[in-house]
Amino acid sequence: MARFVVQRFGALILTLLVASFIIFGSLYLAPGDPATVIAGGHATPDILEQVRIQNHLNDPFWSRYWAWLSDVLHGDLGESFIYREPVTALLAPRVGNTVFLVVYASILILGVGIPLGLSSALRRRLGSVVTVGTAVGMATPAFVAAIVLITVFATTLGWFPVFGAGAGFVGRLWHLTLPAIALAFSWVAYVTLITKASVREELVREHVETARSRGIPWPLIVRRHVFRNALIPVTTVAGLTVAGLVAGAVVVEQAFGLNGVGSGLVQAASRKDFVVVQAISLLLVATFVIANAVVDLVNGLLDPRIRLTKSR
Repeated sequence: MARFVVQRFGALILTLLVASFIIFGSLYLAPGDPATVIAGGHATPDILEQVRIQNHLNDPFWSRYWAWLSDVLHGDLGESFIYREPVTALLAPRVGNTVFLVVYASILILGVGIPLGLSSALRRRLGSVVTVGTAVGMATPAFVAAIVLITVFATTLGWFPVFGAGAGFVGRLWHLTLPAIALAFSWVAYVTLITKASVREELVREHVETARSRGIPWPLIVRRHVFRNALIPVTTVAGLTVAGLVAGAVVVEQAFGLNGVGSGLVQAASRKDFVVVQAISLLLVATFVIANAVVDLVNGLLDPRIRLTKSR
């Protein structure tokens, strides 16, 4: 297990390093002059040159990349071109809102998707209804779900607010209920479908039939022999779901006017605030990579064969 963890950690560091290089290189080659963004569109050539010197924009690529990476490793994400404030200070409140939204949506996805998938796999009559429901859910984009939820529950019924993330735990819970449902809607259908397929695959395994023939109680068979083995693909999907929620939050945050990381990325890109775009992009990639690493570790705990296979 120790060797498996070390290998996963090494792969994580290497992936993040490659991702940081791609992110920085992509924005380095992107059209537009950062000096113009900093000094303004009416700045003279002399002022633009002075801005480039002050911000080391004339330095070679490798020098700028190493300086940026060193700052990131020390917790310094740079300074915004537009607001002239540290990026960490700008993102701090946004990260809190996005994390709350993603965690809320994840609880809804796992709390609804897994039990619904398990129930539909064990009860054939329920399975056909769930199949239709998952097809509709997976075909519904997040922005469509957001519009429907706003129209019905916010505008018509007035049960929930339309904009803002609220203050305090209860206030955030109330304000982010509709955004979390919109963000989780299609993912609930996906997790339900995967759970249903995985459980049904385990139900026909030889060891399950053997356990039934020995008279072991059915709930015990489901808990120990079916659900536990079915958790491996479900865990994999759950990890990818969390990473996907961070990316999907961009649309939902825009629809509900939330001050989150996703909306911050859209605003920074539209204003060509490259430093903020780099920081948010790196955070999104890091979230995805770390989620994958956690999934590998959890799967390794659930099934020792995975550790043996990936440690060779």
